[in-house]
Amino acid sequence: MQGKQKNSTQASTNNSPGLRKTFKARHLTMIALGGSIGTGLFLASGGAIASSGPGGALLAFSAVGIMVYFLMTSLGELATYLPDSGSFSTYGTRFVSPAFGFAIGWNFWYNWAVTIAAELSAATVIIKYWFPDSPSILWSLLFLLVMFSLNFLSSRGYGESEYWFAIIKIITVIVFLAVGVLMIFGIMGGKAVGLSNFQLGGSSFHGGFFAFVGVFMAAGFSFQGTELVGVAAGESENPRRNVPLAIRQVFWRILIFYILSILVIGLLIPYTNPDLLRGGIDAIGVSPFTIIFNKAGLAIAASVMNAVILSSVLSAGNSGMYASTRILYAMAKDGMAPRALGKLNRRGVPVGALLVTTAVGMLAFLASFFGDGVVYNWLLNASGMCGFINWLGIAICHYRFRHAFVAQGHSLDELPYRAKWFPFGPLFAFALCLVAIAGQNLGAFSGKSIDWYGILVSYVSLPIFALTWMGYRWFRKSSIIPLDQCDLSIPAE
Repeated sequence: MQGKQKNSTQASTNNSPGLRKTFKARHLTMIALGGSIGTGLFLASGGAIASSGPGGALLAFSAVGIMVYFLMTSLGELATYLPDSGSFSTYGTRFVSPAFGFAIGWNFWYNWAVTIAAELSAATVIIKYWFPDSPSILWSLLFLLVMFSLNFLSSRGYGESEYWFAIIKIITVIVFLAVGVLMIFGIMGGKAVGLSNFQLGGSSFHGGFFAFVGVFMAAGFSFQGTELVGVAAGESENPRRNVPLAIRQVFWRILIFYILSILVIGLLIPYTNPDLLRGGIDAIGVSPFTIIFNKAGLAIAASVMNAVILSSVLSAGNSGMYASTRILYAMAKDGMAPRALGKLNRRGVPVGALLVTTAVGMLAFLASFFGDGVVYNWLLNASGMCGFINWLGIAICHYRFRHAFVAQGHSLDELPYRAKWFPFGPLFAFALCLVAIAGQNLGAFSGKSIDWYGILVSYVSLPIFALTWMGYRWFRKSSIIPLDQCDLSIPAE
């Protein structure tokens, strides 16, 4: 049986030579820097502060930021040793079991395929800011065509578009932080505010334990997307140099873009401001970024932020299409998806996998037009936990990879990039991911009666993942691979 496992895992390494090595260091760096900067920061950050106070929001985002940093160093070690476009599926197959790789691969694909639909919905709402009477379906088709075209042309199309999308977001945050600091000290927008908003009500924390857990969940969703650099590593020109460079940027992005932004918002806007609670995608005018730019006297703030948030949404959809296509392609090469999806065109693009992913994203979006959107909401809610399951998979794969590496007589000096703080890093990330998964909808248990419907909608991804894992394990007679038999071979360039 181990021979079968070896052959199964070896097949996954065959995908890299067919894909074009088009991503340069600047592409991977911007994918890492801009991968998760989006509506979570521009819109949901205000709701986080309103729910848990500036102190609670800062603590929650800091904890999740530390977890993501460790996850990215774990992924960095894996991706530099074995760069592969099917990273999550490949690592799970090699270092845990083929059944685990199968389940984590389909989980990742579903998560990002449904994200395409979510971003299409968000984009149509945002565009209504300028064109309120225009038909939503036409905008969604236009945006889907743009995403599809960028991915159909070549992987370079995705890399270049993400580079410029990230530039827009990064410039916006830097300008926001500069304006915010000037306002804190009274140089712009009136008198200095000091720490008065942090001391409002006698404490910077607000709302209690359940409010804090809710913000912790929101922070986790906001950071999802950082792991895409692991998929892009399979098409990097020099992953052993470029991936560590991109990973090292993650710490600074977390520190500057999220933690400092939450700090500036908390210092400048009282958490009692009712506008902060309106954090939906249709609340551009009361985004904390817009509120602060308006207070600074920048009259066109709402239109500018609307454009920035639109670019963020298109970026997330574009990334979702790229990542889910590559995972589906890699699984097809492994025999874990229909073989026809493992074919490339002359530009090195897996068109079959791209078409299937695009169709699923569009069908999920169209489901929002039927009934009252129940089907779409179910799909979207089910995908919400998938990101945390993916992160859990990274921690497990890295932990077993490192132990397998040592068990097979290798020296850690052979690793082109070594994650620091092992084994604390993956164990800490594993524990926090479990907390995030368990706390997905604690409110369903806190009322006088248990909200069974809320529990089902929030936690349905767990039994689906378990059934996928166990089903493959049973049908293919797959078992956990002993550490001394994990496939550590590196494919030829």
